[in-house]
Amino acid sequence: MFPIRDHNPSQSIPYVTYALIAINVVVFLYGLAFVTTNAAINQLYYDYAMIPARLAAGENYSGLVTSVFLHAGFMHLAGNMLFLWIFGDNMEDEMGPVVFLAFYLVSGVGAAYAQFLSSPDSQVATVGASGAIAGVMGGYLLLFPKAKVDILLILIVFFRIIPVPAFIMLGLWFALQLFQSLGSDPTGGGVAYWAHSGGFIVGAVLTLPLWLKLGGPAFWKRTQGHPPHPDAEYKYVKSSVPVVRR
Repeated sequence: MFPIRDHNPSQSIPYVTYALIAINVVVFLYGLAFVTTNAAINQLYYDYAMIPARLAAGENYSGLVTSVFLHAGFMHLAGNMLFLWIFGDNMEDEMGPVVFLAFYLVSGVGAAYAQFLSSPDSQVATVGASGAIAGVMGGYLLLFPKAKVDILLILIVFFRIIPVPAFIMLGLWFALQLFQSLGSDPTGGGVAYWAHSGGFIVGAVLTLPLWLKLGGPAFWKRTQGHPPHPDAEYKYVKSSVPVVRR
């Protein structure tokens, strides 16, 4: 189940969202071009990733921030940037660019710290923007629980784009991350589920003041949980590829 877009158009140009995507891509391309040996990669992660054991020893606090801009591979980067592109523009729209940038970075730091708390002695490096983006998703769920999100549903040979309310897609995503967090071994590498869960919660909490400023439950009642502007409508063009009968 992959989100591909929402029906919640931003009312202004999301410069910070675009800039964050560009920075992540540039850093990744820099690594591909210039960090080409195992020794160099290990040094990069040692210097800029969040390594819980180093943090526990009082070292490399900057890794809580710099780790948010590192990615372990193309699919890791592409998935994160897709989520940021879908949900980041609306959060920037509501918060304003400066506040949104601070919100994004604090969510990333909170996510990395949640991963640290899950296993302070771990030597495994944590990298990726997914914790910060999880914060964006947590805030989005609070502000726009019924915004329509188009998901690509893949069941073996069944492919279908289905619009669903944001609370279903984001709620299921968070529930899966939380479930995986409780059963994961943070010292064994793999996906940093605690960073995802922690970032989501931090983002929702940081968005509470804005939600209350907009009216809290009255804001939900006024908009019925939908964005406070008309939905974007997408037209599907019929494929010119002929259907071949069996």
